[in-house]
Amino acid sequence: MKELNFEKDWLKQWDELDEMRQNIDVYREMFKEGEDVSGEINEEVTRLEAGIDALEFKNMLRHEDDRRDALITINPGAGGTESQDWAQMLYRMYTRWAENAGFNVSTVEFQYGDVAGIKSASIEVKGEFAFGYLKAENGVHRLVRISPFDSNARRHTSFCSVFIYPIIDDEIEIEINPADVELQRFHSSGAGGQNVNKVETGVRLIWTGTLSDGRKERVVAECQQERSQLQNREKAMVLLKSRIYKLEQEIKEAAKSALEGTKKANEWGSQIRSYVMHPYNMVKDHRTNYETSNVDAVMDGDLEEFIKAYLMSDA
Repeated sequence: MKELNFEKDWLKQWDELDEMRQNIDVYREMFKEGEDVSGEINEEVTRLEAGIDALEFKNMLRHEDDRRDALITINPGAGGTESQDWAQMLYRMYTRWAENAGFNVSTVEFQYGDVAGIKSASIEVKGEFAFGYLKAENGVHRLVRISPFDSNARRHTSFCSVFIYPIIDDEIEIEINPADVELQRFHSSGAGGQNVNKVETGVRLIWTGTLSDGRKERVVAECQQERSQLQNREKAMVLLKSRIYKLEQEIKEAAKSALEGTKKANEWGSQIRSYVMHPYNMVKDHRTNYETSNVDAVMDGDLEEFIKAYLMSDA
Protein backbone atom coordinates (compact mmCIF):
# COMPACT_ATOMS: atom_id res chain seq x y z
CA MET A 1 0.00 0.00 0.00
CA LYS A 2 2.87 2.34 0.77
CA GLU A 3 4.42 1.68 -2.63
CA LEU A 4 1.04 2.06 -4.35
CA ASN A 5 0.37 5.40 -2.67
CA PHE A 6 3.83 6.56 -3.69
CA GLU A 7 3.15 5.73 -7.36
CA LYS A 8 -0.28 7.39 -7.16
CA ASP A 9 1.35 10.54 -5.82
CA TRP A 10 3.68 10.67 -8.84
CA LEU A 11 0.70 10.34 -11.20
CA LYS A 12 -1.24 13.00 -9.34
CA GLN A 13 1.62 15.50 -9.61
CA TRP A 14 2.08 14.71 -13.30
CA ASP A 15 -1.66 15.14 -13.98
CA GLU A 16 -1.60 18.52 -12.22
CA LEU A 17 1.24 19.66 -14.50
CA ASP A 18 -0.57 18.36 -17.56
CA GLU A 19 -3.70 20.27 -16.52
CA MET A 20 -1.64 23.47 -16.33
CA ARG A 21 -0.34 22.79 -19.82
CA GLN A 22 -3.89 22.36 -21.12
CA ASN A 23 -4.94 25.61 -19.46
CA ILE A 24 -2.10 27.41 -21.23
CA ASP A 25 -3.26 25.99 -24.58
CA VAL A 26 -6.78 27.27 -23.89
CA TYR A 27 -5.50 30.73 -22.94
CA ARG A 28 -3.39 30.85 -26.11
CA GLU A 29 -6.45 30.11 -28.26
CA MET A 30 -8.35 32.87 -26.44
CA PHE A 31 -5.41 35.23 -27.01
CA LYS A 32 -5.43 34.45 -30.75
CA GLU A 33 -9.12 35.34 -30.83
CA GLY A 34 -8.33 38.77 -29.44
CA GLU A 35 -8.97 38.39 -25.73
CA ASP A 36 -6.45 40.01 -23.37
CA VAL A 37 -5.37 37.01 -21.29
CA SER A 38 -1.62 37.62 -21.37
CA GLY A 39 -1.55 38.01 -17.59
CA GLU A 40 -3.26 34.65 -17.11
CA ILE A 41 -0.86 33.00 -19.58
CA ASN A 42 2.23 34.35 -17.81
CA GLU A 43 0.89 33.32 -14.41
CA GLU A 44 0.10 29.79 -15.57
CA VAL A 45 3.46 29.40 -17.34
CA THR A 46 5.28 30.48 -14.16
CA ARG A 47 3.32 27.90 -12.13
CA LEU A 48 4.04 25.20 -14.71
CA GLU A 49 7.78 25.90 -14.77
CA ALA A 50 7.95 25.85 -10.98
CA GLY A 51 6.02 22.58 -10.87
CA ILE A 52 8.30 20.96 -13.46
CA ASP A 53 11.40 22.07 -11.55
CA ALA A 54 9.99 20.67 -8.30
CA LEU A 55 9.09 17.32 -9.88
CA GLU A 56 12.46 17.00 -11.62
CA PHE A 57 14.19 17.82 -8.33
CA LYS A 58 12.20 15.09 -6.63
CA ASN A 59 13.10 12.73 -9.48
CA MET A 60 16.77 13.07 -8.45
CA LEU A 61 16.00 11.04 -5.32
CA ARG A 62 16.19 7.57 -6.83
CA HIS A 63 18.24 5.65 -4.25
CA GLU A 64 16.40 2.96 -2.30
CA ASP A 65 17.04 4.82 0.97
CA ASP A 66 16.04 8.31 -0.19
CA ARG A 67 12.40 7.91 0.85
CA ARG A 68 13.27 6.84 4.40
CA ASP A 69 13.14 8.89 7.58
CA ALA A 70 16.47 10.37 8.67
CA LEU A 71 18.58 10.70 11.78
CA ILE A 72 20.83 13.77 12.09
CA THR A 73 23.74 13.45 14.51
CA ILE A 74 25.78 16.57 15.35
CA ASN A 75 29.20 16.36 17.04
CA PRO A 76 31.40 19.39 17.77
CA GLY A 77 35.07 19.23 16.82
CA ALA A 78 38.07 20.31 18.87
CA GLY A 79 37.74 23.75 20.38
CA GLY A 80 35.69 23.32 23.52
CA THR A 81 32.98 25.91 24.13
CA GLU A 82 33.45 27.55 20.73
CA SER A 83 32.73 24.35 18.78
CA GLN A 84 29.97 23.31 21.17
CA ASP A 85 28.20 26.61 20.56
CA TRP A 86 28.57 26.06 16.80
CA ALA A 87 27.01 22.60 17.24
CA GLN A 88 23.95 24.13 18.90
CA MET A 89 23.65 26.67 16.08
CA LEU A 90 23.58 23.78 13.58
CA TYR A 91 21.04 21.95 15.75
CA ARG A 92 18.76 24.98 15.57
CA MET A 93 19.35 25.36 11.80
CA TYR A 94 18.37 21.77 10.96
CA THR A 95 15.40 21.77 13.32
CA ARG A 96 14.04 24.92 11.67
CA TRP A 97 14.66 23.59 8.15
CA ALA A 98 12.83 20.34 8.89
CA GLU A 99 9.87 22.07 10.53
CA ASN A 100 9.57 24.60 7.67
CA ALA A 101 9.72 21.73 5.15
CA GLY A 102 6.76 20.03 6.84
CA PHE A 103 8.63 17.12 8.42
CA ASN A 104 7.95 15.76 11.90
CA VAL A 105 10.93 16.57 14.11
CA SER A 106 11.91 15.09 17.47
CA THR A 107 15.10 15.21 19.54
CA VAL A 108 16.38 11.71 20.30
CA GLU A 109 19.50 12.66 22.24
CA PHE A 110 20.80 16.00 23.53
CA GLN A 111 23.76 16.74 25.82
CA TYR A 112 24.44 20.29 26.98
CA GLY A 113 27.96 21.68 26.95
CA ASP A 114 29.78 22.57 30.17
CA VAL A 115 29.62 26.34 29.52
CA ALA A 116 27.45 26.82 26.43
CA GLY A 117 26.28 24.90 23.38
CA ILE A 118 26.00 21.13 23.17
CA LYS A 119 28.35 18.16 23.36
CA SER A 120 26.19 16.15 20.98
CA ALA A 121 22.66 15.92 19.63
CA SER A 122 20.58 13.57 17.50
CA ILE A 123 17.45 14.66 15.65
CA GLU A 124 14.90 12.32 14.10
CA VAL A 125 13.24 13.70 10.95
CA LYS A 126 10.17 11.84 9.70
CA GLY A 127 8.56 12.32 6.32
CA GLU A 128 8.72 11.39 2.63
CA PHE A 129 12.28 11.77 1.25
CA ALA A 130 13.69 13.03 4.57
CA PHE A 131 16.96 11.12 4.08
CA GLY A 132 17.08 11.95 0.37
CA TYR A 133 17.16 15.66 1.10
CA LEU A 134 19.31 15.58 4.22
CA LYS A 135 22.07 13.38 2.79
CA ALA A 136 23.33 16.61 1.18
CA GLU A 137 24.32 17.79 4.69
CA ASN A 138 26.60 14.86 5.50
CA GLY A 139 30.13 16.05 6.34
CA VAL A 140 32.15 18.66 8.24
CA HIS A 141 30.78 22.20 8.62
CA ARG A 142 33.19 25.10 9.28
CA LEU A 143 32.37 28.39 11.02
CA VAL A 144 34.46 31.57 10.96
CA ARG A 145 33.35 34.42 13.27
CA ILE A 146 34.30 36.82 16.05
CA SER A 147 33.98 34.65 19.14
CA PRO A 148 31.38 35.80 21.69
CA PHE A 149 33.43 33.91 24.29
CA ASP A 150 36.70 35.76 23.60
CA SER A 151 37.14 38.95 25.66
CA ASN A 152 39.65 40.18 23.06
CA ALA A 153 37.07 39.79 20.26
CA ARG A 154 39.37 37.69 18.09
CA ARG A 155 38.30 35.69 15.06
CA HIS A 156 37.85 31.95 15.65
CA THR A 157 37.33 28.96 13.37
CA SER A 158 35.14 26.08 14.59
CA PHE A 159 34.27 22.70 13.11
CA CYS A 160 31.34 20.32 13.55
CA SER A 161 30.64 16.92 12.04
CA VAL A 162 27.13 16.22 10.79
CA PHE A 163 26.19 12.61 10.07
CA ILE A 164 22.96 11.62 8.31
CA TYR A 165 21.59 8.09 8.66
CA PRO A 166 18.56 6.50 6.97
CA ILE A 167 16.27 5.03 9.61
CA ILE A 168 15.53 1.45 8.64
CA ASP A 169 12.19 -0.30 9.09
CA ASP A 170 10.88 -3.86 9.09
CA GLU A 171 11.60 -4.20 5.36
CA ILE A 172 15.33 -4.50 6.12
CA GLU A 173 16.70 -7.20 8.40
CA ILE A 174 19.89 -6.44 10.30
CA GLU A 175 21.12 -9.39 12.35
CA ILE A 176 22.86 -8.36 15.56
CA ASN A 177 24.32 -10.84 18.02
CA PRO A 178 23.08 -9.78 21.50
CA ALA A 179 26.48 -10.80 22.90
CA ASP A 180 28.08 -8.01 20.82
CA VAL A 181 25.90 -5.30 22.38
CA GLU A 182 26.66 -3.55 25.66
CA LEU A 183 23.78 -1.81 27.44
CA GLN A 184 24.39 1.34 29.50
CA ARG A 185 21.77 3.26 31.47
CA PHE A 186 21.96 6.93 32.45
CA HIS A 187 19.81 9.77 33.74
CA SER A 188 18.12 11.70 30.93
CA SER A 189 18.92 15.41 30.72
CA GLY A 190 16.70 18.36 29.98
CA ALA A 191 12.97 18.85 30.41
CA GLY A 192 10.67 15.88 30.74
CA GLY A 193 8.28 14.00 33.00
CA GLN A 194 8.71 13.63 36.72
CA ASN A 195 10.70 10.40 36.32
CA VAL A 196 13.07 11.64 33.63
CA ASN A 197 15.79 13.08 35.84
CA LYS A 198 15.25 10.75 38.83
CA VAL A 199 15.31 7.35 37.13
CA GLU A 200 17.88 6.01 34.67
CA THR A 201 15.55 6.18 31.66
CA GLY A 202 18.25 7.05 29.13
CA VAL A 203 19.73 4.10 27.24
CA ARG A 204 23.04 3.76 25.40
CA LEU A 205 23.78 0.70 23.22
CA ILE A 206 27.35 -0.07 22.15
CA TRP A 207 27.87 -2.64 19.40
CA THR A 208 31.35 -4.05 18.80
CA GLY A 209 31.46 -6.39 15.85
CA THR A 210 32.71 -7.16 12.35
CA LEU A 211 31.34 -5.63 9.16
CA SER A 212 30.98 -7.48 5.86
CA ASP A 213 34.43 -6.34 4.70
CA GLY A 214 36.07 -7.85 7.79
CA ARG A 215 36.62 -4.51 9.47
CA LYS A 216 36.11 -4.29 13.23
CA GLU A 217 33.78 -1.46 14.17
CA ARG A 218 32.35 0.12 17.34
CA VAL A 219 28.94 1.73 16.90
CA VAL A 220 27.11 3.70 19.60
CA ALA A 221 23.44 4.70 19.71
CA GLU A 222 21.58 6.29 22.57
CA CYS A 223 18.09 7.55 23.26
CA GLN A 224 16.57 9.65 26.02
CA GLN A 225 13.49 10.71 24.10
CA GLU A 226 10.87 8.51 25.76
CA ARG A 227 9.63 8.36 29.34
CA SER A 228 10.39 4.68 29.93
CA GLN A 229 13.68 2.82 29.74
CA LEU A 230 12.08 0.05 27.66
CA GLN A 231 10.87 2.49 25.00
CA ASN A 232 14.27 4.18 24.87
CA ARG A 233 15.95 0.80 24.54
CA GLU A 234 13.74 -0.18 21.59
CA LYS A 235 14.36 3.18 19.93
CA ALA A 236 18.11 2.95 20.53
CA MET A 237 18.16 -0.50 18.90
CA VAL A 238 16.48 0.91 15.77
CA LEU A 239 19.07 3.70 15.62
CA LEU A 240 21.92 1.23 16.21
CA LYS A 241 20.74 -0.96 13.33
CA SER A 242 20.35 2.14 11.13
CA ARG A 243 23.96 3.15 11.75
CA ILE A 244 25.26 -0.35 11.05
CA TYR A 245 23.15 -0.42 7.89
CA LYS A 246 24.69 2.90 6.81
CA LEU A 247 28.20 1.49 7.28
CA GLU A 248 27.32 -1.54 5.16
CA GLN A 249 25.90 0.73 2.46
CA GLU A 250 29.17 2.67 2.42
CA ILE A 251 31.07 -0.58 1.91
CA LYS A 252 28.85 -1.36 -1.09
CA GLU A 253 29.31 2.14 -2.52
CA ALA A 254 33.09 1.92 -2.09
CA ALA A 255 33.18 -1.42 -3.89
CA LYS A 256 31.03 -0.03 -6.70
CA SER A 257 33.26 3.03 -7.07
CA ALA A 258 36.39 0.87 -7.16
CA LEU A 259 34.80 -1.32 -9.81
CA GLU A 260 33.95 1.71 -11.93
CA GLY A 261 37.44 3.09 -11.48
CA THR A 262 36.14 6.38 -10.09
CA LYS A 263 36.79 6.28 -6.38
CA LYS A 264 34.66 8.96 -4.74
CA ALA A 265 36.01 11.25 -2.06
CA ASN A 266 35.03 10.29 1.45
CA GLU A 267 32.83 13.22 2.49
CA TRP A 268 32.51 11.98 6.06
CA GLY A 269 35.84 13.48 6.99
CA SER A 270 35.95 16.36 4.54
CA GLN A 271 34.87 19.97 4.87
CA ILE A 272 31.76 20.42 2.78
CA ARG A 273 30.64 23.93 3.68
CA SER A 274 32.00 27.14 5.22
CA TYR A 275 29.92 29.69 7.14
CA VAL A 276 31.81 33.00 7.32
CA MET A 277 30.49 35.76 9.59
CA HIS A 278 33.67 37.87 9.71
CA PRO A 279 35.25 39.80 7.99
CA TYR A 280 32.40 39.36 5.47
CA ASN A 281 29.16 37.35 5.27
CA MET A 282 29.13 34.24 3.11
CA VAL A 283 28.03 30.63 3.19
CA LYS A 284 29.71 28.50 0.52
CA ASP A 285 29.34 24.83 -0.35
CA HIS A 286 32.72 23.55 -1.52
CA ARG A 287 31.24 20.62 -3.47
CA THR A 288 28.96 22.65 -5.74
CA ASN A 289 30.43 26.17 -5.30
CA TYR A 290 26.92 27.46 -4.54
CA GLU A 291 27.14 30.41 -2.17
CA THR A 292 25.04 33.16 -0.60
CA SER A 293 25.74 36.25 1.48
CA ASN A 294 22.52 35.88 3.46
CA VAL A 295 24.04 34.03 6.42
CA ASP A 296 21.13 34.87 8.75
CA ALA A 297 18.60 33.19 6.45
CA VAL A 298 20.74 30.04 6.21
CA MET A 299 21.11 29.84 9.99
CA ASP A 300 17.31 30.17 10.21
CA GLY A 301 16.96 27.01 8.11
CA ASP A 302 16.95 28.28 4.53
CA LEU A 303 18.90 25.36 3.03
CA GLU A 304 16.78 24.56 -0.02
CA GLU A 305 19.17 25.97 -2.63
CA PHE A 306 22.19 24.24 -1.06
CA ILE A 307 20.38 20.91 -0.99
CA LYS A 308 19.07 21.36 -4.53
CA ALA A 309 22.50 22.29 -5.90
CA TYR A 310 24.07 19.21 -4.31
CA LEU A 311 21.39 16.75 -5.46
CA MET A 312 21.40 18.12 -9.02
CA SER A 313 25.21 17.91 -9.26
CA ASP A 314 25.25 14.45 -7.70
CA ALA A 315 22.62 13.23 -10.16
